[in-house]
Amino acid sequence: MEKLETHMKGTEAEKALPDMFVGKMKTYLKCINVDYESSRTEEYWDLQLNVSGCKSVDESFRDYIQVETLEGDNKYAAEGYGLQEAKKGVIFESFPNVLHLQLKRFEYDFQRDAMMKVNDRYEFPDVLDCTPYLDETADKSEPRIYHLHGVLVHSGDLNAGHYYAFLKPSKEGDFFRFDDDRVTRATKREAIDDNFGGDYATNGINGAAKGQNPYTRQWSTKRSNNAYMLVYIRASQLDRILPPEDQMQPPEHLPIRIQEERVAAEKRRKEREEAHLYMNVYVATEASYRAYEGTDIINWTSESETDLSAPKIYRLLRSMTVADFTAFLAQEQNADAKSIRPWIMVNRQNGTVRPDHPLPWADMTLQEAADKFSTRNSGFRIFVEAAEKGEEGDYTWPNEVVSTPSSPNMQGVQQPSSTQPMIIFLKYFDVERQTLRGVGHVYMSPSDRVQDLAPKILDRMGWAVGVLLDLYEEIKQTYVEQMKPKLTLAASEIQDGDIICFQRHLNEDEAKAVRQTTPSAVLTAKEFYDFLINRVYVKFVPKATQNLSVRNDDDQAFSISLSRKDTYDTLATKVAEQLTLVSEHAVEPSHLRFTTANVQSGKPRTIVKPQQGTTILSILFGAAGAGYSYQPAQQTDSLFYEVLEMSLKDLEQRKTVRIIWLPEGITKEEPYDVLVPKSAQFTEVLPLLQKRANLPDEILDSIRFYEAHSGKVYKVLPPTTPIVSLNEFLTIYAERIPEEEATLTPDSKDRLVWCFHFEKEPSKHHSVPFIFAMKEGEVFSETKERLSKRIGIKGKGFEKIRFAVVKGGQAYSRPVWIEDEDVLSDKLGPDDHLGLEEPNRQRNQWNKYESLNIR
Repeated sequence: MEKLETHMKGTEAEKALPDMFVGKMKTYLKCINVDYESSRTEEYWDLQLNVSGCKSVDESFRDYIQVETLEGDNKYAAEGYGLQEAKKGVIFESFPNVLHLQLKRFEYDFQRDAMMKVNDRYEFPDVLDCTPYLDETADKSEPRIYHLHGVLVHSGDLNAGHYYAFLKPSKEGDFFRFDDDRVTRATKREAIDDNFGGDYATNGINGAAKGQNPYTRQWSTKRSNNAYMLVYIRASQLDRILPPEDQMQPPEHLPIRIQEERVAAEKRRKEREEAHLYMNVYVATEASYRAYEGTDIINWTSESETDLSAPKIYRLLRSMTVADFTAFLAQEQNADAKSIRPWIMVNRQNGTVRPDHPLPWADMTLQEAADKFSTRNSGFRIFVEAAEKGEEGDYTWPNEVVSTPSSPNMQGVQQPSSTQPMIIFLKYFDVERQTLRGVGHVYMSPSDRVQDLAPKILDRMGWAVGVLLDLYEEIKQTYVEQMKPKLTLAASEIQDGDIICFQRHLNEDEAKAVRQTTPSAVLTAKEFYDFLINRVYVKFVPKATQNLSVRNDDDQAFSISLSRKDTYDTLATKVAEQLTLVSEHAVEPSHLRFTTANVQSGKPRTIVKPQQGTTILSILFGAAGAGYSYQPAQQTDSLFYEVLEMSLKDLEQRKTVRIIWLPEGITKEEPYDVLVPKSAQFTEVLPLLQKRANLPDEILDSIRFYEAHSGKVYKVLPPTTPIVSLNEFLTIYAERIPEEEATLTPDSKDRLVWCFHFEKEPSKHHSVPFIFAMKEGEVFSETKERLSKRIGIKGKGFEKIRFAVVKGGQAYSRPVWIEDEDVLSDKLGPDDHLGLEEPNRQRNQWNKYESLNIR
């Protein structure tokens, strides 16, 4: 539904779905003795009705709108009137034209401590009148009579089952059963009566009959197939929602869409039949080379449509001639066929893919060229060279005379003649921008010296004469060698298709200036090639936003390229550079801390320690590094970061202490992490907590800290406790000491007792443990009143709590239950704990199991 709504926005059908499926209900609180009401109106797409405890849809609706009276301890705090008796409930303001009712067949059973399916009998009518459940002020001009048109059935139990549906697609017609790919006609009894659930009919001989669940093979007296969702349509809207077939006209675009799909299917069929007649040709151009930032000519494996450097892939006839192929490429590039010529790309023995020689044989077919000059595994690869017009207006090629090409098995080891010009590709390494990009190609004679390349490079780049250059030959992806200027190209073993990289020469002052601007910059092309080989893209996400002052929240998460060889200091420097660009203040690398991400949950895993020898490879892949069979426990492409208040060196001398502040008894928890010097005592924690939690000065003297373990109070922390002795596996709570505990003296017979919550048995502890003042000789009925105030639970919620003495606070000791007439001080020993038995309200939302959401 949400996807449909998204696509419908801005169209004529934008409100079609809400008009058909959305109703409104009002939740209200209305005072009995004063004129005050608080209400909130909400939209709904479906209603969830209780099955347990209800026999029919009518009873479920009455249960849904049942009014609860708030009185006694549960009075409502009305604004301007104080505590008032009030009525609380839900009422419907409108019902949609199509009403979906979800029956809550799956519920959590507290007795069994598990989710169970409710197979009780539950009746639903063919015709439903929803008028009694409307608000008095609702619009009742149109009757709210609904007819049943859909029943979704679940057959089975919680662990195994099957869904099928009964639908009535017309106003006056039969139901049809939709069961996977089978559609059969069904009777009204099969669609409605047989899906009420409940017991099987008695057989008259042995009492109640039994049926076997087809999915669990278990026998039961209750039917395992019953309705799970009902679909009702308003009677007054039936003709509009389900019009007769002769009145339903398909949308105008539908026949066109169907025809387009048929044409596409026919095209795919023809392509399959003629696939053997075609072949893929991968084409690189001057433009793709200039757009490429990496090693070799281009990345031949890239298939991205947005990558300008990716090769163009053409599906062409194997019988197409080279002349026709050249004309086809010229048409694609909107160029003259005489101005371009294709070059054969070959796989060299060193793993590179380079142009080897032109393809001038006009009558040769593409299949013949592929068989002779390319390998089957890599495909037929072509580089298209573009020529410029000469002085006479014609197109000429510097190496027009082409010798017989070498055998494809020789993989481009053909040695050029001493006079025939060679095509050499140029790349420029920009030190300031830290980029490597192709700038085109030039022709040079093998007898030319390396330094003779400089004038052509300066002219192409538009640089002044005299600019010093450093030249490198890209021999292969992992091997780059600086060239000697006075050697000839032949002596340097340069041949057709070789790549020469150049950069501006940097003196010491220029190198220092680059380092000041970009501390992590690479200064030579050789180092940058090494970076490209080991490059990884890492996404950084803030672990915490404290001390982070980015101008735009979207800039908090970012990705940067790193080398696997980068050290921890280089990592911190590059991240600090990125954050400084988008932040209001400069970020120091020494103030950054990184954390790995869990490979399954994506949550923070382990803090990265800046040890000697730590590299990006060891951080992302662990100590074992990357391998074919190694599965790291952390994500290999992302890290969390945080900006610290102090440097990491200062942080190492401190310890993070998590304090859970309890501002309102034990009903509310506020966790805070404070950094305390390891050599300090616990007295230094309080001012740090005051700063984090904004505590007033007047309550500082009445705050106490206590440790808890396994849901039970362990001990009260004295102020002299050394920070270094704190156990990280214990939970530290901080609270304001209640007034009745503050008056206790060492000579008093009253004492403090440890209290904890559990469900059914003491080993199933939950919630916040707390400290309570036990008065000597006090009857427990009075103690309960003080306990209610202490924990902040009143009324029916407190009445459901049972209290017990747990001997020694042991998890598996038998609880000794306490009655109202007992005296707690007589039953509770010095080491015993007071246990509060109640359901765990922080349990996972099991009730959402198997729930359906119409939206």
